[in-house]
Order: sequence, then C-alpha cells, then structure tokens
Amino acid sequence: MITCILLSAGLSERFGSPKALAQLYGTTVIEHLQKKILQTACDEIIVVLGAHADQIQPFIFNHSRIRVVYNKDYNLGQTSSVKAGWREVNSSTGVMFFPVDCPLIQTSTIDKVIRHFKKHDPDILVPSYQNKKGHPPIFHQRLRSKILDLPTGLGLNSLFADHPPQTIEIDDPGIIESFNTPEEFETIISKR
Repeated sequence: MITCILLSAGLSERFGSPKALAQLYGTTVIEHLQKKILQTACDEIIVVLGAHADQIQPFIFNHSRIRVVYNKDYNLGQTSSVKAGWREVNSSTGVMFFPVDCPLIQTSTIDKVIRHFKKHDPDILVPSYQNKKGHPPIFHQRLRSKILDLPTGLGLNSLFADHPPQTIEIDDPGIIESFNTPEEFETIISKR
C-alpha cells in the first residue's frame, strides 16, 4: 500500500495568500492535486493542514481515500507536517510526500515512481529530471521511527547521508517546478 501525504500546512507568507487556493486551470491547486492523485496508484491521501486550515478545508474532497490531519505545530516548518502526516499512516509500505506548491507533476510520473518503488524496495526513492532531484519522493515504512524522531529544524534530506536515495530519471519538468511567490506561480504555469 502507498500513502500520499499532501503537505498543505504552511504559512504561504511569500505568496500572500494560501498557496493551496491559488487558481490553476479553473480550480484551486488543492482540488487539482486531489483529482490528480486520485487517478494514480496511491491507496490513500492524507492532507496535512495547519495555517489557513479553515480556508482550505472546504476544498478538501469528501472521498473514501482522503483523510485530513491538522498539524498544530505548523509554525515549526515542513518537518512538523511530515511527522503529523506520517503518524496517521497505518499499513502502507511506502509514503510519498507531495508539497502543495508542486502542482504540475504529471499523474504518469506519480505512477512511475510508485511502480519503481514497489519493484525495487529502496529506503528512499527520488524522481529526477535532467539530473535534478525533485518531487514527489517515497520513503519506506522502515524509516518511520527515524522520520518521527527528526528534529523539526532538519528536513527529510538529512536522512540521505545514512540512506542514499535511489533516483529514477523521469521526463517531467513538473517534478522540479514549485512556487513560493505569485510571480513564480505565473512563471511555471505560463510554460504549459
């Protein structure tokens, strides 16, 4: 089983409003991503909310494969959301982390990453585009305790030294396209 943790708890300070609610193809980014992930081999989606939870919650689908977790420590950064999401994972072998500010990743990419993970069983699998590592990575359940013990100041990539990630080269520039400001958002969507 594969769980996708959709990280949407951040303050979005540089964006000026919740990134999850940015308009993309006539819908919000958070709705676009839920629709996209539901079309893939992910067995469940855990949406982590924090800052702006009241504004984002109405855009979360009522779906049997989607659950919402509230990260009360969202002001401590993304690692706190990673941990809040992972605490809710039950029997999945792999956990995929999907930041809400990476909306252009193709569904076929998600499925390729999952297939590769299931076939090769690495500790960590990271997709790359033209040799640049991107999203969404998958972490094996056997790293659960290490992730839950991570100091909030350290990101998931701090595990790479002891657990070098396997990479899979994918022809999808969306895996390295993210946004923090309205200008960056306009730039990435104007390429499509």
